[in-house]
Amino acid sequence: MTVRANIERLVGGAGEETVVARVGEGIVTTVGSAETHKAVLENPDLISRTVLAKGLDAGTAFEILSIDIADVDVGRNVGAQLQMDQAEADRRIAQAKAEERRAMAVAHEQEMKAAAQEQRAKVIEAEAAVPRAMAAALRDGKLGVLDYYQMKNTIADTAMRETIASLGEDKTPKIDNKK
Repeated sequence: MTVRANIERLVGGAGEETVVARVGEGIVTTVGSAETHKAVLENPDLISRTVLAKGLDAGTAFEILSIDIADVDVGRNVGAQLQMDQAEADRRIAQAKAEERRAMAVAHEQEMKAAAQEQRAKVIEAEAAVPRAMAAALRDGKLGVLDYYQMKNTIADTAMRETIASLGEDKTPKIDNKK
């Protein structure tokens, strides 16, 4: 940047830091208002024309004569970095929600196992009460000895039929006759 001191405004006018800051603002404005950053890279004198046209030296102790831009270096892409950070945050949120759903499924499975165990305990308790109820029925005369034997015969007959039925379900080992 080439400047010339304006003697009339040297006292009371803005100093060198102000001019540098205004030129920096003009550069940011030019790059920001360009359609793409590539347009500014292809034509760096666009920056100097915009800064000079804005009259950024008004009210300062200096007059901007020219701005020479030798080259433009591209720093890191802030937009891309923000998108990557957002994607990483979204991934972590999704992972946390998936872990929460997995933990809930495990807890639900444990609850179901406990409920099944509780029901099995109730069945065992009820089965243990059957002999006592039979003894009480025999003692009170509500069940005769012949009725008891007929019931035992029916239970044995049912067990035999279940055994025969299970043999028909192809549980027998297969014999290989290909020798």
